[in-house]
Amino acid sequence: RPLVSFAVDAEKDGEILTLEFKKAGKKIIATPISKNGFDLPLYEKLAVIYKQLFDNMLNKNIISAYVAEGQGYAYAVAQMCFGNMLGARLESEINVQELFAHRAGDLVLEVPPEKEAEVLAIEGAFVLGSVISEQRIVWKEESISLKEAVDCWEQPLSRVFHHYGETPEGKARSTMFEQGPVIIRSEMKAKPKVFIPVFPGTNCEYDSEKAFIRAGASPLVCVFRNRTENDIRQSVDEFADAISKSQMVMFPGGFSAGDEPEGSAKFIAAIFRNDRLRMEMERLLNMRDGLVLGICNGFQALIKLGLLPYGEIRDQAEDSPTLTYNTVGRHISHMVHTKVVSNLSPWLAKASVGTVYTNPASHGEGRFVANDEWIKKLFENGQVATQYSDPEGNVSMDSHWNVNGSFHAIEGIVSPDGRVFGKMAHAERRDDGVAINIYGEQDMKIFEAGVKYYK
Repeated sequence: RPLVSFAVDAEKDGEILTLEFKKAGKKIIATPISKNGFDLPLYEKLAVIYKQLFDNMLNKNIISAYVAEGQGYAYAVAQMCFGNMLGARLESEINVQELFAHRAGDLVLEVPPEKEAEVLAIEGAFVLGSVISEQRIVWKEESISLKEAVDCWEQPLSRVFHHYGETPEGKARSTMFEQGPVIIRSEMKAKPKVFIPVFPGTNCEYDSEKAFIRAGASPLVCVFRNRTENDIRQSVDEFADAISKSQMVMFPGGFSAGDEPEGSAKFIAAIFRNDRLRMEMERLLNMRDGLVLGICNGFQALIKLGLLPYGEIRDQAEDSPTLTYNTVGRHISHMVHTKVVSNLSPWLAKASVGTVYTNPASHGEGRFVANDEWIKKLFENGQVATQYSDPEGNVSMDSHWNVNGSFHAIEGIVSPDGRVFGKMAHAERRDDGVAINIYGEQDMKIFEAGVKYYK
């Protein structure tokens, strides 16, 4: 049976290096460590080398680093290439034994050329090669494309742990809706309040709360207690009171009630169909300039409640758009690229139509499905807000980008008036030191846009 082991250490985020190569033209330097006849490190020398390495990292002489493993320098270089798909040209005088020998404990570094001499002052350090823009690893006359290398790397587990689902047939429809919001706020708030309900299984309330605090809102987080009948009654009262005092409601992500019974978010939907909660939500949207946001499990709840795509709490019809299981047949956890294709919603007032934003997606039931009539209506009304795309913004049905197999690569939709917005990717999962190895724009400023609506 396989053993999976994790080791965790704590360090200041500003002093941590990520492993991916950053830019073509940089030098690749290896720092071997001294070992005895039993292949164990000479720890006194090791401490000196690691101290020199750490000092160079603090001085920004090293911009990427990876600890070589049993497979040797060649494996370490390949891993560093994969992150940004930058290639490497290895020094021709290095032989095969040096490239593939057991190197546990050695480091492979990316170094700016002007810092090369300082890093080479480390005992035993030598130039292994250089970073190139071409997506290949080159050594002497040998050359392998990074795509081929990635395929080989993923192959061992691909038969039992599929990376991607089937790519749906056909081409994704995509149009740009830039007519702006159709609603106008009548009530101003210096610091609007947002109610964040927490259910058994919710796990994104902290990130969501922090995102709204950064944006200038005042979050009110309430936990729904369901251990006793009296707990449920009190929770309903607390939720209703919180909605009545708030300008916004945000359904965070997670796995409410373990995504049971019979699918995700049904527990949330059942609670919010309570007469009192339903009345407060209707007052919020129809009489009090309210906005509603749902991300991941929250998006599923908005769909189950009918708030999306209808803009009101109602039962789903047989042909209503819905979210169902990913085509890969399991939970997926990926960074995804989403393209904003509509500015109908106030939630998207600070996002640029046509811009691609990169956020984490983590769900088992994120595949958006709808019939042709609904698809046509949603696009024409500007209700399709975001779509999965490649990094260049080409909306794609390819399962590499459309990770759950959504119809027409739809990632997020809004209600007819734009007040309600739901999406699958976690725009709230960002902070200082988070996803620093992910490049491109990550902040759609959804939370700032919601706050701005009341300013």
